[in-house]
Amino acid sequence: MSRHALDVPTRRRRTMVIAAAAAVLVVGGTAAGVAVAAGSGDSGSSGSGVPRAAVTSSPTAGSGTAGFQDPAAPAARSTATPTRVDIPAIGVSSGLEDLHRGAVGELDPPKDWDRAGWFSDGIVPGQVGPAVIAGHVDSPTSAAVFFRLDELVPGDRITVTMSDGTDRVFQVQRSERAAKSAFPTSDVYGTSPTPALRLITCDGTFDTATGHYTDNLIVFATLVHD
Repeated sequence: MSRHALDVPTRRRRTMVIAAAAAVLVVGGTAAGVAVAAGSGDSGSSGSGVPRAAVTSSPTAGSGTAGFQDPAAPAARSTATPTRVDIPAIGVSSGLEDLHRGAVGELDPPKDWDRAGWFSDGIVPGQVGPAVIAGHVDSPTSAAVFFRLDELVPGDRITVTMSDGTDRVFQVQRSERAAKSAFPTSDVYGTSPTPALRLITCDGTFDTATGHYTDNLIVFATLVHD
């Protein structure tokens, strides 16, 4: 990604320095970073713009754990797994790390600022239900993989390449910004009658007191080609 914090609205493009072990995604009703469940610290490990995600089934609002959301138990898994994600509209072409739940139930963020991660304890992209891919919005020094996620509009395509060489193509339906303290867990991780994809990163105001962003940005997409 070529855009840097200076080029973006100040509402969310500020770098941050986060503890190395922190998770970056947020879910559920708690302050978190990129996405799974309510957690502590929104950008996990070192200050990325990816919300932390607590993956516990009963997130506690205001618990202070940053996280993703609160994903439900995954359905049957496919033998093929996602290896990369491409989003031409915003210049994203990234390999995918496997993301798991941390010690306190949070969704650990990607280790690499410039790579997205797939919540591998959840739904496989292309299967019925919501698959989740998260990424940092920025790093301590520059823009990160999902820096331009807020530029996606309905109709934009997201291609997820699988380990068997096939592609799963999704189309953006809408985007939603949510406070980490009121993460829409059921909308993001709840059951879906068709294959769906959620992209998650940090958003909102950077809180210098906590070292985390206040909100999450969630992009909702549905499968259009398998």
